[in-house]
Amino acid sequence: MQISSRFTIAIHIFSCINTFEKERKVTSDFLASSVEVNPVVIRRILLQLKAAGLVSVQRGTGGTAITKPLDEITFLDIYKAVECIEDGKLFHFHENPNMECPVGRNIHKVLDEKLERVQKAMEQEMDSITLADIVRDLDSCLSK
Repeated sequence: MQISSRFTIAIHIFSCINTFEKERKVTSDFLASSVEVNPVVIRRILLQLKAAGLVSVQRGTGGTAITKPLDEITFLDIYKAVECIEDGKLFHFHENPNMECPVGRNIHKVLDEKLERVQKAMEQEMDSITLADIVRDLDSCLSK
């Protein structure tokens, strides 16, 4: 299992907006040049972030802006905005284990609660990291 690159691209987008918004209009083309992906990828992610209320987007050369203070946007907020997790579940369980097999008959009983604990732990950690943390670390790197 691997979280898609949409998550890290979204964090890259926020970092660029914060770094460059006072100097220039931050457009999808500009963001794409920093991330080194097609602008269409950036536009799709921006639409997801906009739908979550995390950014505003002006069409054309209007640019993009962050709609909340950085210390109020967590990794979990971003993850929920850009990752397509079915029914809020991080792990997709195979639907039809063989009920005639003793393992297949009991695997859900054994795994379900443990997978929920893993997801909850990940979400708690993601909720403790904000974009302000990332910007602070990035500023430290840029000033060296």
